[in-house]
Amino acid sequence: MGSNDLIQLSCKKASQGDPNLSYKFCVSSLEANSQGHSLDLQELVVISLNLTIANATNINSTISRLLKDKAFDKFAKECLRDCSELYSDAIPTLQEALCAFQSKDFAKANIEVSSAMDASSTCEDGFKEKKGEVSPLRKENDVFFQLNAISLSFINTLASK
Repeated sequence: MGSNDLIQLSCKKASQGDPNLSYKFCVSSLEANSQGHSLDLQELVVISLNLTIANATNINSTISRLLKDKAFDKFAKECLRDCSELYSDAIPTLQEALCAFQSKDFAKANIEVSSAMDASSTCEDGFKEKKGEVSPLRKENDVFFQLNAISLSFINTLASK
């Protein structure tokens, strides 16, 4: 089975198991980062976890830029600072997940990814505390959530084998 076949099959299974996960997003994220090599599901987990770590780092850079923007009021900036802390904490948590996964401790990897995944929803919820406030990180939070969902689905598939 070629890498693209494995990616498509794995993403199909993952998206069927999670209504919040887009099949197209899953396939395009992994195909763009598989460099055409022949991969197995374990290598796809490593790719997806590394993508998620890089994504959290990029989100923190975006937050730093947004904090300098004078268009945001005190409430929004406080939310952004909270989000920055959440994503800063998610990075080492995902690195722990990667180590656990590589040690075949799938249960610990699952717990760590699930914990990191909460950063996106907690960040988004902070903005909802003020009526009419719109999160400037909605798209970033969604992408981060989906990348974590991919990793979780693949880890759980391997754990059940």
